[in-house]
Amino acid sequence: MYIKFCRNYGADKKDEANTNLSPESKLSVELEGEKAGSQNQGNVLLYRAACIFLGIICLVLLLVIGILCLKLQTGSTVCAETQETTAINRPTIPSFDRTCSFEECQAHFQMIQPNSKLGCQQCANGWLRLGQSCFYLSRFRLSWDESQRNCTARGGSLAVIDSLRLQNFLTKEGKMKYWIGLRRQGATWTWVNNAALRQSYWGDNMPEEACGILSSEGPPEKNWMRASCEFYTYFICQVQLQ
Repeated sequence: MYIKFCRNYGADKKDEANTNLSPESKLSVELEGEKAGSQNQGNVLLYRAACIFLGIICLVLLLVIGILCLKLQTGSTVCAETQETTAINRPTIPSFDRTCSFEECQAHFQMIQPNSKLGCQQCANGWLRLGQSCFYLSRFRLSWDESQRNCTARGGSLAVIDSLRLQNFLTKEGKMKYWIGLRRQGATWTWVNNAALRQSYWGDNMPEEACGILSSEGPPEKNWMRASCEFYTYFICQVQLQ
């Protein structure tokens, strides 16, 4: 009964207060109420718009993810088909977008070309390659014996010219006079590998000296010179690839 009395008393006081308000005060109260209602309604609309916008973004992201997944699946299928075809037609070779070890590279190379001896070896910096050999054209001068020792220290020997192709190659690449691995033993000209001289490219009117020089200044058909083995000139080293 006490609570009911308090409620009735509070309601009566509120009605009395509202009754005692002036018309201007009543209008202000009504406007404030309408303003508060409009503000609440605006907030609701803003929240709804934000929810709709976020929903659209989520749908777009889901669509993009679906397209990417589809492309990835298609790419994987194509890659698998390519790998299967490669495995059937020829041995798989290592990818060149990564660095393989010497053993891996040589193993795969031997699978592709089992009769080749080149493997994965490469010529050192500053060396020229032709076929299975690397060639070094010196930039300083030594005697024939010193040149041979220098080439031996590099893992090779003075160049042995056993084909017209090599003769043309060294003539074209050179710019000086170079010792080659040709020397006279008695009346016989032999190479440093003890092979007998078969095809020669001597120039005209050569002196009777004991060591051979290739002069890149002359035509390849006859640009060999004979000089004293103590003569100092440039030289060509040759290293055979294994």
